[in-house]
Amino acid sequence: MRLPLILVLGLTALPAAARDLPAGFVYLREAAPGIAQDIRYATANNFTAAPLPGYDAPECILRREAAAALARVQADLARANLALKVYDCYRPQRAVAAMWRWAHDGSPRGDKRFYPNLDKRTLFALGYIAARSRHSTGTAVDLTLIPLGAPPPAPSANNAPCTAPAAERAPDSSLDMGTGYDCLDARSHTGAAGLSAAQARARATLRAAMSARGFRNYVREWWHYEYGSPPRAYDFPIEPR
Repeated sequence: MRLPLILVLGLTALPAAARDLPAGFVYLREAAPGIAQDIRYATANNFTAAPLPGYDAPECILRREAAAALARVQADLARANLALKVYDCYRPQRAVAAMWRWAHDGSPRGDKRFYPNLDKRTLFALGYIAARSRHSTGTAVDLTLIPLGAPPPAPSANNAPCTAPAAERAPDSSLDMGTGYDCLDARSHTGAAGLSAAQARARATLRAAMSARGFRNYVREWWHYEYGSPPRAYDFPIEPR
């Protein structure tokens, strides 16, 4: 039976918030509403200096089991007056492809705060940018630690490179991990030398809390953790809830 034209138009005009996620995915705000979110790739505050394709809303989406495990980490940390803040979760494949194109486009376009000691043309060869990402499976998350109940950071004129002291970088309310998030630099390796005792302790605290609930760290990025065995990758856009 043919649907009346008005009904067809109504179906196609459904707002993004009414669309369902693929089976097995959930918005983190539904699974763990207390976890802070600062989804950088939905903004220009990232190494490409532009929002990435597929990030139509600043929302964290994960596989349901990964989100549930993250909620358990959050509950564990509360006993130490700490909490989580996520920077990136599920990442559409189109965004991964956009990163690859950016790294190979031969232009100076980008935000050097995130790779102050490297030439943009070397980032792919050095492994800081990849053609495929575990994020696209919904089982990887980029995150940090913040004091429990910490408010969002106040606006600031600070704009130093990601390797500069925390007081000189743009504030983001997190514990001092030795570099900013998405810092494409050897100092971002989880076990990097030259960290202060407090910075090394902050990284170790994050790693212990995540490991206790089944997450594995990627040794080149103190902020990147993966959960379980990866299912297939996806490319649906991140839309408002």
